[in-house]
Amino acid sequence: MSPPNIGNVLYRLVSSAQTALFDQGELTQLTYGAFDVVATNVTNAKESEIEISYPVGYRPDKTTILGIRKYNKEGLLGRYQLLAHQQMPINGLAQLVTITEALLSDIVRNIIIRYPQKLGAKRTIQLQAVLEAQSLEEVHLRATDSLLHDLSYKSPAEFSEALNNLLAINLMECPAFHKYIELKATRDIHVHNRGYVNETYLKKSASHARARANQFLPVDIPYFLESYEACLQLTEWLEQELNLHWYSSERESAINPQPLAPSPSLTTVEEVVAPVESKPTAAPTKQKTHGKKKPAAR
Repeated sequence: MSPPNIGNVLYRLVSSAQTALFDQGELTQLTYGAFDVVATNVTNAKESEIEISYPVGYRPDKTTILGIRKYNKEGLLGRYQLLAHQQMPINGLAQLVTITEALLSDIVRNIIIRYPQKLGAKRTIQLQAVLEAQSLEEVHLRATDSLLHDLSYKSPAEFSEALNNLLAINLMECPAFHKYIELKATRDIHVHNRGYVNETYLKKSASHARARANQFLPVDIPYFLESYEACLQLTEWLEQELNLHWYSSERESAINPQPLAPSPSLTTVEEVVAPVESKPTAAPTKQKTHGKKKPAAR
């Protein structure tokens, strides 16, 4: 059995990532809407104090240890605003980076596995890995895993250079990738440095930096939406660029669907029933669609 068309494989990877991004956008919006509903309920509550229970521990028998706290309305609304306007966008940003990182790694993995010569003559793996491999294909897999491991520790700019050397695809030519570099650096700051800017962020972000050293780096809903759009634009750019290198018949079919053939039964009716004169109508406009799940509005 011949391997599947590599262009179609790459197209499916990009399509899957785009769907995951759309889902993340939808879930973020639903969560934000849920916070809004809760805030309205708190505001309209008759009680001046509201009692909330939350987990403070977990027993060996797998039952939850609950704590109880009473909030006044202003205090509880402040907590919900913190969740909706800061914590949720930060968590959503982490998901955007995870989806995009996984896509870039999957692209490299599938191309290298199909064309192992792209690993180059200088790529080395441990002798033990070679001796333990059951086939040459497994050696290629282990060498590919080693490459991806090395790439995972590179900055986005260094990753782009490595990708260009491997696949002749220059991510730095994509404007959205420069925004992605900054949003990934923002994710790293909130994960590793409590949200405060350091020299590593400034170096990675360069002219896209949004704050100075030691300042808190804000992440809010507008920034999440900007980052969401940048990731979508990056996947769209990748889809086109990959198609130039490895043509995808599935992408072509999605963009230019073939018109349906006329039903044989209609031909039979037309032969029997005399045509009725009518005014000419304009030809329908053909709309292009990728057949992908998209949000109602972007």
